[in-house]
Amino acid sequence: MKQLQFRLRDEFIELHNLLKVLGVCPSGGAAKALVASGAVQVDGAVELRKSCKLRAGQRVIAGEVEIEVLPRAVEPG
Repeated sequence: MKQLQFRLRDEFIELHNLLKVLGVCPSGGAAKALVASGAVQVDGAVELRKSCKLRAGQRVIAGEVEIEVLPRAVEPG
């Protein structure tokens, strides 16, 4: 299984955007269709909400890809 990491820029990222940004799906529409098909899991459970808000510490599995959502980087100062 291919393992990827995504570092948040904000408090959360929506599931379909995560799949698109990391190249798991070629477009937002394809990402939404993949989620709607029941082929995506969040923290071990099938997730059907395309706009599910993902936060640091969560894990997403889509096919042969596992994604770990990392917290925002702490800005110095």
